[in-house]
Amino acid sequence: MLTDTAIRKAKTDKKQSKLHDEKGLYLLCKPTGSKGWRFKYRLYGKEKLLSLGVYPDVSLKEAREKRDAARRQIAQGIDPSLKRKAGKQADTNTFAALAREWLSLQAGKLSYSTYQKAEWMLERLVCPYIGSQPIATVTAQQLLSV
Repeated sequence: MLTDTAIRKAKTDKKQSKLHDEKGLYLLCKPTGSKGWRFKYRLYGKEKLLSLGVYPDVSLKEAREKRDAARRQIAQGIDPSLKRKAGKQADTNTFAALAREWLSLQAGKLSYSTYQKAEWMLERLVCPYIGSQPIATVTAQQLLSV
């Protein structure tokens, strides 16, 4: 098992090295001097890797807590890596993000003044009210009320 003292004293050579803790948790020490927590696990016969943060921002205790939380998800049949990716994707699938993407696709089709007016309406009139909502939860009634 790792200790805080062993982590602080760890030196990196010209190659990456790993300081193993337990239950799949290890600290990846890079030649640049950065140290990152990794959790190695198996799910459905496939080996996977999950990044848990950078030392010292994430302490040994916090890394172990994150590993234990990931292990609980694995026990339930949930892939923690996929769950994290889905959470990040949900952040990009907001009404505002998709509206801006749609508007950028219209840039070549609309005149400059029409494009500017559409951008103004989205940014000033619509996005402050429903822009942060996931697109799957926006209803027609909400759009009409805005």
